[in-house]
Amino acid sequence: MVDNIPLPGDPLPFNSPLYIERPPLESDAYTEISKPGGLLRIRASHNMGKSSLISRLIHQAINQGYSIVTIDFKQADRQIFVSINKFLRWFCVNVARQLSLIPNINNYWDEDIGSKVSASIYFEYYILEAIEQPIFLVLNELQYVFESSQISQDFLPLLRSWYEQAKQNETWQKLRLSLVYSTEIYVPLNVNQSPFNVGLSLKLPEFNTEQVTEFAQRYELKDINSSNIQALMNLVGGHPYLIHLSFYHLQKQTISFQELLQTAITHDGIYSSHLRYLLNYLQINPELLQAYHQIIISQSQDYIPAQIVHKLDSLGLIKRDENHNFKPACEMYRLFFNQEKLIASDHKSLRIKQLEAENQQLKFLVNIDSLTQVANRRYFDERFQLEWRRMERIQQPIALILADVDRFKLFNDTYGHQAGDECLRQVAQMIDSVIKRPGDLVARYGGEEFAVILPQTDAQGALLIAEEIRKKIKKSQIKILRFSQNNPVTDTANVTISLGIAAIIPQKYLALKQLLAAADQALYQAKQTGRDRSIISLDFRYCQLIN
Repeated sequence: MVDNIPLPGDPLPFNSPLYIERPPLESDAYTEISKPGGLLRIRASHNMGKSSLISRLIHQAINQGYSIVTIDFKQADRQIFVSINKFLRWFCVNVARQLSLIPNINNYWDEDIGSKVSASIYFEYYILEAIEQPIFLVLNELQYVFESSQISQDFLPLLRSWYEQAKQNETWQKLRLSLVYSTEIYVPLNVNQSPFNVGLSLKLPEFNTEQVTEFAQRYELKDINSSNIQALMNLVGGHPYLIHLSFYHLQKQTISFQELLQTAITHDGIYSSHLRYLLNYLQINPELLQAYHQIIISQSQDYIPAQIVHKLDSLGLIKRDENHNFKPACEMYRLFFNQEKLIASDHKSLRIKQLEAENQQLKFLVNIDSLTQVANRRYFDERFQLEWRRMERIQQPIALILADVDRFKLFNDTYGHQAGDECLRQVAQMIDSVIKRPGDLVARYGGEEFAVILPQTDAQGALLIAEEIRKKIKKSQIKILRFSQNNPVTDTANVTISLGIAAIIPQKYLALKQLLAAADQALYQAKQTGRDRSIISLDFRYCQLIN
């Protein structure tokens, strides 16, 4: 029988036989902290095993002869977060004392040059000079810093500067940083503003079937067979805490396996505390509640804003199925939150909000391309006919630009489809930023092709706009995310675009499809004559490239 079984949710000691490795998580972390000036970010939702991993990293660092400092921001008094000066003095004193150094902070602090510079001087010329061996500095519960925008806006750039100094300064290379935080912090934050994005980022994954099986064997649960494990994982997924909680009660024989399954979503079952924790987040965040309700009932999932999806993922509430649709992260969540009836049908105000949201989603469905957030093909066809008839009536020219991202298939093959989607989003927004008149329209015409309708614009006017679009995209160096082991890495790519232009004053004997065909032929010629250029239909003139 396994001795000294810790309570589920408590950190596992570094030598615990119950610790299950999740390759290559541990080896990647060990490698990073062994690098001069290494920086490691460990992030995951509640009870995913962050503290247990840190215990093993600290043990590894001790074996390598490092000095260890652990700062737990959960222990900081509220008044510490009043000002960056007070916060950094508290931080520096704590580091010094854990290294058995007399703080001597006043000898290095100069308010005339600011607390951030003072803190850097203190670390470089006092802390790092006094300690010969590398220092493994663990910043735990960093989400408490994120919650204070006044502090995080100064402290996080300071950590970034220390990391960057280590690339060229041997003294700073002795500092090895590990930042640990719960992703629940993304819920109150604006997720467009990433808390920190340097160093090696590790998001702790769930257990797979082999790891859960190994966990059961270490618990010496002889009555649990492969069918039981599959049934358990169908219920709670591979969430480490939920698996540990299950095995703990089965090993203690406080519940049978059948009882565990039958009482899973009840308010007195073994998972009730965890479920109430998640329910509380949804109840105090109406946008999350509404979106999760949509996911549970599988309606209009495509129109859930990306920020809301990110926050639900940060809580560990969702994942994608084989068709890339969102679904609850495990069957227990689906059953429990459906039972809770997240949207009360008899609550008038909430129902009104729901109807308003559905109406807004309908507008998106009719007019907007969900990926690029510009007009879709359906709306383009309608507007093209309306503007054609209007220009025919007032006898003014109408111009059409067709644009196609160059070598997009190669881009997708190189960076992946997620990066390809992000590329299209950025291209669409750059085109849209050039189009300034209210009557003009940018639309996604299909795949990587875009269309621009320009009423009361001749060919030369359209050429100027097309060239502005082309140059803007060429100079932009589109930012993309490449995904490696589910961790996004920011990168840039040189993306170019080819454009075909056609313009005419509509006449009764002409059809708008002729203008469309002319622009399409001009785009084809732009592609055939070298790409990254704009060509006007009929006379096949193209603008010289300006680098």
